Amino acid sequence: MFNRLVSILSKVNADYSDIRHEIKKEVIISFNGRELTQLSSNSTDGYVLRVLKKGGLSSIAFSDHKDASKVIKSAEENALLISKNIDEPVMFAQSEIIVDSFLPELKEDPQNITIDEKLNLTRKYNDIPLCESKIATTNITYREIARDKYFANTEGSRIRERLTTTRINGSIISRDGNLLQNVRVGIGGSNGFAVLRDQEDEFEKRTSIALQLLKAHPVRAGVYNAILNQSLAGVFTHEAFGHFSEADLIENNISMREKMKIGEKLGNRAVSIIDDPTVPDLLGYYKYDDEGTKVKPTQLMKKGVLVGRLHSRRTAAAFKEPLSGHCVAEDYRYAPIIRMGNIFIQPGKYSLSDLLDKLGDGLYILDAKGGQTSGENFTFGAQYGYHIKNGKISKMVRDINVSGNLYKTLQNINAIGNDISWSKIGGCGKGQVNIRSCYGAPHVLVAGIVVGGR
Repeated sequence: MFNRLVSILSKVNADYSDIRHEIKKEVIISFNGRELTQLSSNSTDGYVLRVLKKGGLSSIAFSDHKDASKVIKSAEENALLISKNIDEPVMFAQSEIIVDSFLPELKEDPQNITIDEKLNLTRKYNDIPLCESKIATTNITYREIARDKYFANTEGSRIRERLTTTRINGSIISRDGNLLQNVRVGIGGSNGFAVLRDQEDEFEKRTSIALQLLKAHPVRAGVYNAILNQSLAGVFTHEAFGHFSEADLIENNISMREKMKIGEKLGNRAVSIIDDPTVPDLLGYYKYDDEGTKVKPTQLMKKGVLVGRLHSRRTAAAFKEPLSGHCVAEDYRYAPIIRMGNIFIQPGKYSLSDLLDKLGDGLYILDAKGGQTSGENFTFGAQYGYHIKNGKISKMVRDINVSGNLYKTLQNINAIGNDISWSKIGGCGKGQVNIRSCYGAPHVLVAGIVVGGR
């Protein structure tokens, strides 16, 4: 494959060019209630060529290598046209020349597991909630994606990397009369099929929560001191903070770029945040991004102070900041964009019991359920929560929305737990879908958070 890629690059007349070829294999098995609604397996492949010429950067995706000459001509013409219509020429930060093959060892390669076994496992987990009379239905899907990537550039890098992701996830819907409640469930990872086995307890736990919610009362709207569990704190870290650490999202936003200056104190001293895709077995684990840059742990916030951000080669040059290796594409149809890998709040020293004692009275809010951001403001749904009285967990509540301002919330995080947990299915829809975007956090104690409800 590298011979073909190098041959294509040799025909490009530009200051720089790179090309990525991918073979993508995907398996999907879906249930709606007890009905099997999809069972599919397919393999597709394609190329993405990028050309940097006279300060203009263009990219073209194509599927047949026989079209390379036509694609090169179009990419060069587009790059020249772009160069004449931009204020500042595109430059790339210098990157190490790498020749390597990275094929992570898997705990059971899902491509060696029969489709029958995948179907039976998915059906078994789907059947767990359906045994309960007050479970109205389920939507459960098995999804497996393997990306075998080959990257070459005119600087001399030649990299092969294989990334495999498996998951079983969806929703469990309970019903009592006209009242419906929806709870999300998900297992998975990037280290093989074995992570999906023996997960009956997770589906039983989520089923139990769906049933308990039928007896819970809606939360009363107000301003609360609250503990956010690992899922909700992780989503806050990814959605409210993490995206503003991606250089491409703030580079043309004058107000956000001013607020997100390196060295600015944005949060409480208790808060430190890092993005580290180099941790094996986590969902967002990889070694090289889709520009051929070796990824590295990137400290974003340290004791409340902004100390770093995530970059592509283009934005690293524009910001005059270090490369981080966070430029990732969904697949062979796309040029890469800046993405988070494994972003997380670093653990503190407190147990959950300690945080409950510190809270005294307030809310314990658990598990993200959708949401949105608008500039520095955010609103997230939570799947359920509990009233806390004198440091003790009390009645369950439902229909919870949490909203606030990014900077005020970072300042109001008063204590950090020691019990970090990671997302198992992750995902991010910025521009393209990145199913391996992972977040993590311990429990966190937040003062004065706005809770919407009844």
